[in-house]
Amino acid sequence: MAQPIYVFDAYGTLFDVHAAIARHRAAAGPDADRFSDTWRQKQLEYTWTLTLAGRYVEFWALTERALDFAFGRFPSVNRSLKPQLLDAYFTLDAFADAKAALARLKQAGHKTAILSNGSPKMLAAAVTGSALDGVLDAVLSVDVLRFYKPRPEVYALVTAHFACAPDEVMFVSSNRWDVMGAVAVGFRGLWVNRANNPDEYADFAPIRTVADLAALPI
Repeated sequence: MAQPIYVFDAYGTLFDVHAAIARHRAAAGPDADRFSDTWRQKQLEYTWTLTLAGRYVEFWALTERALDFAFGRFPSVNRSLKPQLLDAYFTLDAFADAKAALARLKQAGHKTAILSNGSPKMLAAAVTGSALDGVLDAVLSVDVLRFYKPRPEVYALVTAHFACAPDEVMFVSSNRWDVMGAVAVGFRGLWVNRANNPDEYADFAPIRTVADLAALPI
């Protein structure tokens, strides 16, 4: 079998979804972490509910709507921070281990890509801002399909782009539900369990679980 193609989820896997609040933690106050958790939770929830309802709203709009919900849930966080938080989210920081992990894979001869719910503009800004351009062969967005993961058609973007079989893909995500979706279509799943969460989706197990990207198998 050919060397696997390594395909990464973007938000939470390569890019730190809590980096936006981290840049403004002092201004956000004591509810900063819970605020950020809620922002992320609602962002994901909106992708799932809209997809189930057969509707599509672009990911950046959902990110803003989720942020508005978080402000409503935590009134201690000043709404005047909204423009700064959105600006920070548009250019999220990559995790410290992301670029080195991608570089190691490229040096070993693997193709690498992103498959993300993010819009093309969001992904381009994050990839460029984190200087990951040179270690990625493709950046694929659900925007061309107009629905979100874990629909099987989303993962098929990878096999179509690389003209490969599903079992040639090593799909890497910090989101266990995302790994489930990838394994369900025949990808080899690799779960980056940064938060040391308990496992779930036992019928769709990853081939390996690692604590961070530095521990990726080559």
